[in-house]
Amino acid sequence: MAKEIRLPQLGQTMEEGTIVSCMVSIGSEVKKGDVIFEIETDKATLEMESPADGFVKHILVENGQTLPVGEPVLILGDKDEDVPQSFVDSLKAGAPTVEVPAAATPAAEPVKPQPAETIGKVKASPRAKKLAKELGVDLSGITGTGPAGRITEQDVKKAAASKPSEPAAPGAEVKLGQTIALNRLQKITAQKMLQSKREIPCFYLTVKADVTDLVEFRTKSNQTGDVKIAYNDFIVRAVAIGMEKFPIMTGQLDGETIRLADSIGVGLAISVPDGLVAPIIKDVQKKNVAQIANDSKALIEKARNNKLSPDDLEGGCITVSNLGAFGIESFIPVVVPGQCSILGIGQITDTCVPENGDIKVRKLMN
Repeated sequence: MAKEIRLPQLGQTMEEGTIVSCMVSIGSEVKKGDVIFEIETDKATLEMESPADGFVKHILVENGQTLPVGEPVLILGDKDEDVPQSFVDSLKAGAPTVEVPAAATPAAEPVKPQPAETIGKVKASPRAKKLAKELGVDLSGITGTGPAGRITEQDVKKAAASKPSEPAAPGAEVKLGQTIALNRLQKITAQKMLQSKREIPCFYLTVKADVTDLVEFRTKSNQTGDVKIAYNDFIVRAVAIGMEKFPIMTGQLDGETIRLADSIGVGLAISVPDGLVAPIIKDVQKKNVAQIANDSKALIEKARNNKLSPDDLEGGCITVSNLGAFGIESFIPVVVPGQCSILGIGQITDTCVPENGDIKVRKLMN
């Protein structure tokens, strides 16, 4: 029986998705749970799994296409089944559809042959996958020359060499006078930041914190402890303590009421090759600094490897953005829509401070 596969809602706030890559081709056998597409949402790139077994009869979308949740993306059927073109047309037209019996009349138009570049999941060596990610090459469009059609590094290099030139990617060399196209993550970030500035009336507070004792404590902890703790981990824990003391800071205006969060989730602003993401450390009020450090490392690793899930990006009350590593002493970040506030952390600097008539050098942080 032919069955249409539709774009699912991969996150609570997802309204549409962009096809990054199709992991199957016409004729591929698919098992329930197999990855069939990579989908980019407003928050992350996610894997879409097949909800059913079958053979791919029609692929209804193209790489780079953006479509709303619920739109058909694929048709599965039995191995020798012919799926009428009228069935495909009815899906594209948005007409009500019914399952097509296996004994249906042969299709009015034959299924167009597709190059057998990828059967099932893309087969590529780990080094080839890494290189493809660095070069921005879509593996689903490469014919592998390795054993059993496996994609090799050389295949990726050839594909990259034949790839048409595109606007400069983040981190690439740019020159005066260039016009640089935004990637999808940059577009989403721009939309969110504009939304924030339009809808969230902000006021700004700055304070210098004396972290001399914290610096000493962290140094000793990292010399003796099993978990290496960053300054950010202490800051996230301090934020949780503050929000527990003042729960109104977790609030969201909802009509004529203020809705407080059930638990404290703290976002981490993380730079990735395509832009910026802010995954959430959940239930921070229940965790010690070592647990926060472990969660933070895991989220950073997932973000850098493009493995964040929708759940990783939801449930935040506040975001911590730390630019201290870049020598920035003070800055004003933009509140993430859906959150109440954001904390910008600057560099720790040695500063002369008056104390009981003397001048002492203390370590201060904005």
